[in-house]
Amino acid sequence: MSNSPDGSGLTRVQSYALVVAAAVLLSAILAPVAYDRATAPDGTVAVVSVEGFISSNSVSSVQEDLREARENESIDAVVLNVDSPGGSAAASEQLYLSVQRTAQEMPVVASVKSTGASGAYYAMLPARDIYVTPASIVGSVGVRGGTPGPSLPGEIKSGPDKASATADQRRAQIETLQRAFVGSVMKHRSDELELSRTEVAHAKVYTGARAVDNGMADRIGSTPEAIERAASAAGLEDYDVVRKEPPRLGGLFLLSTEDGGTVVVEQSPAGYDAVDTPTFLMVYGDVQTESEVIGNVSA
Repeated sequence: MSNSPDGSGLTRVQSYALVVAAAVLLSAILAPVAYDRATAPDGTVAVVSVEGFISSNSVSSVQEDLREARENESIDAVVLNVDSPGGSAAASEQLYLSVQRTAQEMPVVASVKSTGASGAYYAMLPARDIYVTPASIVGSVGVRGGTPGPSLPGEIKSGPDKASATADQRRAQIETLQRAFVGSVMKHRSDELELSRTEVAHAKVYTGARAVDNGMADRIGSTPEAIERAASAAGLEDYDVVRKEPPRLGGLFLLSTEDGGTVVVEQSPAGYDAVDTPTFLMVYGDVQTESEVIGNVSA
């Protein structure tokens, strides 16, 4: 092997050395980019909060969070962070349908912090797993509703059936809602349940530990463990977590204690107490109107 005749050419060895040096330099430049790509998260788990009384206002916000999760291509799984005694039957059904739609598109796992009862339990039934703490309160598969209210003196109705529901008709309506509630429990959890349909319909509440034993819940664990489960179900090993802030509650004013204490509601959110509006509740706790509570305190 020789140099070029004029002495200015490069030997093959020198040319090879230059190529290697250029490759090393290029690798040094591109290495950080390749490293960033290799260490980027596989995907994202969204944590959506369901807290407090379930009303039309609070459900609208949660439904929007779930819709965003479904439409965002970077979201691969959802965790429902639940701490609620339930609430309006209609709102609870709407939330159930929204969770069910989300679960059809990506893994959904529920995590009960303190209470996940009645309408809140209904809403998380489509989740593939329900995580609870040993002292969590879950269950209360039942519906309640008031008896028809009195009309105002001299009230004029547009038709004979306007605001004319009887106590028997109201009971039939409640039983229809109850059958749908119990039916959903059996549909989603029949493979895990150690309880009969009749036992479920008794509307008992259970501690988290007992709920895992009888199949009302799946695992004892914290919210971070529920997040890990959701990520695993979505096939994610390295993932980000985004948390949706719980909505500010509006409409009905309610309070509830963890042991099923008093739930306080306004006398009439519409400001007209004589309107016979069938308000059905899927809520765990004794229900009193705000005026009744104030009267008890004054007495």
